[in-house]
Amino acid sequence: MLTLHLLEEEGGGAILTYTGSAKLIPFGVLHRKGALFPRSSSETTLDVVAETIGCDTHSSLSAIYTFLPEKNLLKVRAMDFITSTAILPLLFGCLGVFGLFRLLQWVRGKAYLRNAVVVITGATSGLGRECAKVFYAAGAKLVLCGRNREALEELIRELTASHATKVQTHKPYMVTFDLTDPGAIVAAAAEILQCFGFVDILVNNAGISYRGTVMDTTVDVDKRIMETNYFGPVALTKALLPSMIKRRQGHIVAISSIQGKISIPFRSAYAASKHATQAFFDCLRAEMEQYEIEVTVISPGYIHTNLSINAITADGSRYGVMDKTTAQGRSPVEVAQDILAAVGKKKKDVILADVLPSLAIYLRTLAPGLFFSLMASRARKERKSKNV
Repeated sequence: MLTLHLLEEEGGGAILTYTGSAKLIPFGVLHRKGALFPRSSSETTLDVVAETIGCDTHSSLSAIYTFLPEKNLLKVRAMDFITSTAILPLLFGCLGVFGLFRLLQWVRGKAYLRNAVVVITGATSGLGRECAKVFYAAGAKLVLCGRNREALEELIRELTASHATKVQTHKPYMVTFDLTDPGAIVAAAAEILQCFGFVDILVNNAGISYRGTVMDTTVDVDKRIMETNYFGPVALTKALLPSMIKRRQGHIVAISSIQGKISIPFRSAYAASKHATQAFFDCLRAEMEQYEIEVTVISPGYIHTNLSINAITADGSRYGVMDKTTAQGRSPVEVAQDILAAVGKKKKDVILADVLPSLAIYLRTLAPGLFFSLMASRARKERKSKNV
């Protein structure tokens, strides 16, 4: 019987030949066809090879194979490893477990939001309005808050007229008040609790932006920004917390900003209010853990809303300009959907920004000198373009 002999290692593969013919058959090619030869074997019969790869004679066997270069042989071995019986089941098993985990997260998030009493401040426009739509579509029981009663009534009519949802929806309530009025907040909190008897999720979304230099900005403007963006949400949160603690159930959401983590020129009052927001709710999260109350801080980047148009300037007047960065920002619809998903998954700290702002956060921590230089350069360019 004709015999195959292991001759030598060459080109990364074991070269085989059989008696009666000088044809060289690379080990890698035989392996590719399913003829597996242990490197420790000194010889094997041609019949075994032919049977394994489906050939009848040694002539047909020699006609099938040609020498493989080393790089192709490595590719073959890599593919063999990936498609081996040990790897494929493990790979598909991991994908299956991951898919099941994501599915369970999605189902749990949907169940968490359905029929939950959700309070949203600043619901009359922009991101707050879009949040109202996505939470309503998820089956939440809404209490919409804002200063403009007519705008809230219009939003409620729009929501109740919509039928593009597969879950049971509930007619929203509305509570009008001004976050900058400390006395109004206590009364508003009591009215909010009367709507459904309790609050499951509080979304502190209301806020105002600012544009101006530090030197030109009056302290009254700094205080106004802090009242709306920081003291107002803090006061409302404190007013509703006792009822959550009593039930040992609740979720506080703070819509902060990427500028709550890094500061950019000509946004001093706004960035300060958002840094304060981040710090307060980080502390709150730690303190509320014993009562099983969730705290989520969400930091979006630029969103295409009227935030910059409605911003106030150094003297307290309306800015009235759509910044280029704001105009190129993300859709508020997409951001609202991301917020809904983050709340459903009970995430603690979420950044919803593009790559560069997200990297800037790490740059501020890991290379502060470089970050400060970049911000100074940005200030010079912006000052030059606006003659500030």
